[in-house]
Amino acid sequence: MKKFSLWIVIIFIATPFFAFSQNKMLTAADASYMNPAVFPKFMRQLQWIGDTHQFAYNKNNKIIALQVNKPDENLLFNLKTFNTDLKKSGFKSMSRFPQFKFIKQGVALFSNKGVFYQYNYITHKVKKLNTIPKGAENVFFNKNNNKVAYTLKNNLFYAENGKSIQITHEKNPGIVNGQIVSRNEFGIDKGIFWSPNGNSLAFYRKDQSGVTDYPLVNINPRPAKLKNIKYPMTGMTSEIIKLGVYNFISGKTIYLDTDTGHFGGKNHYLISVTWGPEEKYIYLAILNRGQDHLWMNKYNAQTGKFVKTLFEETNPKYVDPSNPLYFNPFNPDQFVWISRRDGWNHMYLYNTEGKLLKQLGKGRWEITKFFGFYRKNKIYYQSTKESPIQKNIYSVDIRTNKISRLSSDHGTHDAVISKDGRYLIDNYSNLETARAYNLISYKGKIIRTLQKDAHPLKNYNLGKMSIFNIKSPIDGRKLYCRIIKPANFDSTKKYPVIVYVYGGPHVQLITDSWLGGAGLFLNYLAQSGYVIFTLDNHGSENRGREFEQVIFRHLGTNEIKDQMAGVKYLKTLPFVDTTKIGVDGWSYGGFMTTSLMVRKPGVFKVAVAGGPVIDWKYYEVMYGERYMDTPKENPEGYKEASTLTYVKNLQGHLMLIHGTMDPVVVWQNSLMFLQKAIGMNKLMDYFVYPGQEHGVRGKDRIQLTRKIKTYFDDWLK
Repeated sequence: MKKFSLWIVIIFIATPFFAFSQNKMLTAADASYMNPAVFPKFMRQLQWIGDTHQFAYNKNNKIIALQVNKPDENLLFNLKTFNTDLKKSGFKSMSRFPQFKFIKQGVALFSNKGVFYQYNYITHKVKKLNTIPKGAENVFFNKNNNKVAYTLKNNLFYAENGKSIQITHEKNPGIVNGQIVSRNEFGIDKGIFWSPNGNSLAFYRKDQSGVTDYPLVNINPRPAKLKNIKYPMTGMTSEIIKLGVYNFISGKTIYLDTDTGHFGGKNHYLISVTWGPEEKYIYLAILNRGQDHLWMNKYNAQTGKFVKTLFEETNPKYVDPSNPLYFNPFNPDQFVWISRRDGWNHMYLYNTEGKLLKQLGKGRWEITKFFGFYRKNKIYYQSTKESPIQKNIYSVDIRTNKISRLSSDHGTHDAVISKDGRYLIDNYSNLETARAYNLISYKGKIIRTLQKDAHPLKNYNLGKMSIFNIKSPIDGRKLYCRIIKPANFDSTKKYPVIVYVYGGPHVQLITDSWLGGAGLFLNYLAQSGYVIFTLDNHGSENRGREFEQVIFRHLGTNEIKDQMAGVKYLKTLPFVDTTKIGVDGWSYGGFMTTSLMVRKPGVFKVAVAGGPVIDWKYYEVMYGERYMDTPKENPEGYKEASTLTYVKNLQGHLMLIHGTMDPVVVWQNSLMFLQKAIGMNKLMDYFVYPGQEHGVRGKDRIQLTRKIKTYFDDWLK
């Protein structure tokens, strides 16, 4: 027998930090995030006040302001004062603060129950700006003109001085305006786009009348009621998208001419919607349905006519854009485009005629967030330059391409930046710190620490956690792993293991952040006597294009190879009971959990799979076809990836869990697996959450936590 050797590097070790008693145990409510006392402390509503060097935040129902050069807190107003000012201005009081937006010194905007207000906390006056009707959704307020764009059912409206004006008049419920399209893929998180000065409004028009209805059943009425949703499955008819532009001066709507030209046709995606700074042009990326060819186009915003293609991107597997264009306010003829065209997510500086000026930064690391242009020649951004499991804040000089790191400590950093870019509030966590806020200068110098919450779980008996890496059997690249040992760990004992898995694109489970990214649920399981193991396999986030695309057209196959390398490592540990290995995961993790159970029979004794994709033919077009092509184009890949192919191999104890109203991974998936298992006389367990969608929420979440733990307690211990 060939001896199994494994290259292992320990990069961080997090041990219990406390010298005093740690007797408390996490409860199911704690693990379900139903107890705020175990959360890290946040500076709520933290923001800079207009273009000043003063920032504000909500501290115990008091809005506190701080100056950069003064450490003393300044009370702007408290809840009592706010309510007194509301009543004096003729409005009802509130039981808690709304979400404020401080647009300048002394002035904040807020909304409540469909009414939009301006609050001058210096003069103590509240003014109503606008009102929208009850039931309005997809609400977007424009501070330049106080107009509010919104949707009612499938049509788009706007309100001005409390009067509602209808923009679209679709009677066909299959045609939807102003809402998210393409099921939130490609970074799409809205369907309404205000022009920079508020003179026009761009919006998505989605024709899904040709998309098949998918039935969801609400069991609460008597009798139960059918709720149909539009769910385009891989290889089937998808939605047809247009981009409309409504001009407030003319009162007319035009649509961009996206259906003509060599990139034309209706079966494509419209993404990265960006207004030009002067409102003359709209920039829009067209991505073909095969998702391997992108055209970045420029359109006349007044006529909708195509102006030119600025650039194209192609890839034999897929192109996966998820950002708009970022225009340079100091030079409106320039913008940044973020792309993985060289294999890693980097910034490319273009002019508005489509000329590539330069690439900003290069290397085996990823841009993970774009903050903006500051101080004329600087761009601030977040990236993994130090480590794939860290996110730090950087600036790059557009002229010299010099990169400067601004965040000083290791970990996962985010930033709130003053308008002029001279100061940043660095908000971060790492393995030693649950949450901290540092005020720093544009050179990265720490001016002072605003708040630090090192150990919110200091009284809890947590197991030791370590992060390390092993080699992938696919290409020898590092695979990051995390182990949480049981509380009161005894090295002379052998413990059962639960492998927690996700494994799919756009998700990274192991990070240099509080609890290593594990959260409370996994620590709750570790307290119950389990070793908890997680590995980010090929396909996961922040490792570059090649690392992700290994999974293309064969979802599950290479991910399983990496996960099995993790299992081999586990079997080398003297404290692991190799006869008691379980696996747990949700969504793509549910697919991976089920796949591991039936494609590697006998390895895992127990498995719990929640909201699992069972067969990618039953998943939606945008995500499914990106990674698998269509069932017609890739029949062998679909058969290989389908867990239905391997039901005959089922051994041990498997429980599938699903929300009956799941609109993301539809209930049909797990029911099909159950049906086939019954037909093959295979025993398994099945549990549903009536009325719940893809994520189980509310009090049901506590029951879910207990259900998963109890299942492992019954069959794995």
